Amino acid sequence: MPRHAEKSADTVPERPQLNACRRCPLWRDATQGVPGTGPASARLMLVGEQPGNEEDLQGEPFVGPAGRLLGEALARAGLQREDVYLTNAVKHFKFQLRGKRRLHKTPGQLEIEACGMWLEQEIHAVGPTVIVALGATATGAVLGRKRVALSALLDTPVEKDGHLVVATYHPSFVLRQRTEEGRHAAFERIVASLRQAVRLAAGPKTGKQHRVRG
Repeated sequence: MPRHAEKSADTVPERPQLNACRRCPLWRDATQGVPGTGPASARLMLVGEQPGNEEDLQGEPFVGPAGRLLGEALARAGLQREDVYLTNAVKHFKFQLRGKRRLHKTPGQLEIEACGMWLEQEIHAVGPTVIVALGATATGAVLGRKRVALSALLDTPVEKDGHLVVATYHPSFVLRQRTEEGRHAAFERIVASLRQAVRLAAGPKTGKQHRVRG
């Protein structure tokens, strides 16, 4: 294991560790690694696919258009960003250039697996009761599956290593819908999944709540 990864799994990975990671080639073009942020003992952990363009530049998860939409969904579910731990399955932005624009490119399985140890470290350190996986890539990463049928998991929480996993759409899926009806339906599905996660996480959990940042 590379020296930069030799850190206690009782702590979440920090930005210097992610910036030093060479387990896949994504570090070469990305501005920086984007660590998770949120309460160190959050009941809810939300996992997305990877940082987007704005996340890569700012070094924070979910600060772009999809992140702002997620904030609206959290509010509808009675939550604030400060209530949950936010992270991504892949810690560097994968993109393709089109002119001067950096366009999202879905990470491959090798890249997802390369980042798997960072996600595992976060899950172990935070110890969430419920993990909300946003989209198919995040769901596969959390469950340790190469392929998932997201539609089959939308109404069915899955237990994984002592955590309940609630799969739902990524907010970017809402933004990609061509009709207002489609956007509304996808957004309401995310809200329903977050509300379900809140109910599932309502059981007792010990541990002082404090926020951690990379």
